[in-house]
Amino acid sequence: MNSTVSSVSRTSVALSTKDTDVENAPLMHANCVCKIFDNAGGKKITALDAISLKIFQGRVTGLVGADGAGKTTLIRIAAGLLVPTAGQMTLLGLDSVEHSLEIQSRVGYMPQKFGLYQDLTVIENLRLYADLQGVALKARHDRFDKLLAMTDLAPYTRRRAGALSGGMKQKLGLACALVKSPELLLLDEPTVGVDPVSRRELWKIVYELVEKERIGVLVSTAYLDEAQRCDQVKVLHQGRLLDQGSPDKFTAGMQGRVFLAAPDEQMRARQIYTRLAGQEGIADATIRSGRVRVVLDSASLPENGNTQDAGKQKIATLLKRDAGTITTATPSFEDAFMALIPRGDAQLHRPVPDQKKPWIPEPSSGDDAAVITNNLCKKFGDFTAVSNLTLDVRRGEIFGLLGPNGAGKSTTFRMLCGLLPATSGEIRVAGRNLRRSRAKARARLGYMAQQFSLYGQLSVEENFKFFGRAYGLSGSRLKERMAWAYTEFGLGVWQDKPAGTLPGGYKQRLSMATALLHEPDILFLDEPTSGVDPFARREFWLRINGFAEQGVTVIVTTHFMEEAEYCDRMVIISRGKTLAMGTPGEIRSLAGTPENPEPTMDDAFIVLSEGDRS
Repeated sequence: MNSTVSSVSRTSVALSTKDTDVENAPLMHANCVCKIFDNAGGKKITALDAISLKIFQGRVTGLVGADGAGKTTLIRIAAGLLVPTAGQMTLLGLDSVEHSLEIQSRVGYMPQKFGLYQDLTVIENLRLYADLQGVALKARHDRFDKLLAMTDLAPYTRRRAGALSGGMKQKLGLACALVKSPELLLLDEPTVGVDPVSRRELWKIVYELVEKERIGVLVSTAYLDEAQRCDQVKVLHQGRLLDQGSPDKFTAGMQGRVFLAAPDEQMRARQIYTRLAGQEGIADATIRSGRVRVVLDSASLPENGNTQDAGKQKIATLLKRDAGTITTATPSFEDAFMALIPRGDAQLHRPVPDQKKPWIPEPSSGDDAAVITNNLCKKFGDFTAVSNLTLDVRRGEIFGLLGPNGAGKSTTFRMLCGLLPATSGEIRVAGRNLRRSRAKARARLGYMAQQFSLYGQLSVEENFKFFGRAYGLSGSRLKERMAWAYTEFGLGVWQDKPAGTLPGGYKQRLSMATALLHEPDILFLDEPTSGVDPFARREFWLRINGFAEQGVTVIVTTHFMEEAEYCDRMVIISRGKTLAMGTPGEIRSLAGTPENPEPTMDDAFIVLSEGDRS
């Protein structure tokens, strides 16, 4: 069980999972709700197609689905911000259209990008939202004290919101949504972009609200381990309700379909992953705790007979190894979700196997390393953002830079890319000293920013031309690289579309393709999968793994700890200091205990981060 949320008590909330729906009126009831949008070309886009579902008091209900499934549209209709094209949405027994103002006064809503006022302090933001919600002055003091204690923001009441870490901003956003005690809380991906510690703290707050105040919660989430901790889960796909029920209901049908393949001397975990991903009969393949977790399609297994033996044999045949090396695993909600989505709709990147021996990064030193830092420091006035960071990144290595929100990752990243000068210490990138040869070093780097940073008003083709020329490409060479990008990333059909109008997954593809146009030696990726669905994340790592196998060095930051398993090595920093460095297995081992002999990367991250706090 994932430790990010497993430590939260669910005793009281679990009582609500009894089958009492027929006795209790739902807090929210969607009855054949449809929503159709008109795009710029006049084409009708169906965001929601006859959705019917109910949300009950004292229950956490998860809303999951791929990008474009309709999750945000449904939550916005529930919050009274959108009007359904057809059907009816009622909240607290009130029609969402006719009584939207009354509903908004009784329902808490936290959108994906909560509207904090960056120049106002924590307490000023709370006061502003109290004014907007009409909270009586005499009730504010106790309410504010309770929210500040609940979110651990009491020591920071005079700090500007813009100066808070990502996790603290999310907690402040949640506090503002709760400033008037709601009967129903609507959360649209509240934990995207925050570290596992902050994620656990946010969920602890939500569970305590459900347990103590018996409110109902509807939360959309990109983290499928969070969905597994909900009382009920609704799965949306292309605007339709694909399935719903308890997490146990989803996993019950997955027995005998989930397996683990461990690396050996002939094949590393990333090679096993690349070999299996996208193969016929494989519903999903990911790296978890040093092994490749494989989910098989039900159609690839016999209806009668020993499905486990058949599944082991199928995987062993694909890997050309003995079936005895394949073991079974207990299914999770994530396994069930990946197997549930129709096969033809999961457009994963299909890697082309390279017949040459894959690149394996060798230990390196001196100028042979792709990136070297020695006692790297960065200060902003009296504040030390990075302190004495020493590391080396090998050629062809995938290297992870991890840490809690506010740890100094972004500052380190910007220094390594040559975007921010160091206060002291040494940095060598691609054999160049960044203090003396910054321009020459940066010419060999590719950079993909955390937020989509291309020109949204320019077409895909215009972005390629602009950035290609900025990287020194022109003429036939630029055309050649653009043709490669269209083919490799499937962007040809979007060639003339403004970049800002692309779906989230395709924006990610465009950003990566742009960073790779000039064939850099080193690729810097800053939170590249934040806010995208599980399919886009898998596609991303398949591509990155392929580039690394060709010898490209990749340095990546991420808040998805399971993604750290794709790294060859990583460093975890907190408050600018190095907490640990090593392979995924070495990092995981730091959290091992007799009670938890096989810790996850989340476990290790939380143990290290909390140890640094104490």
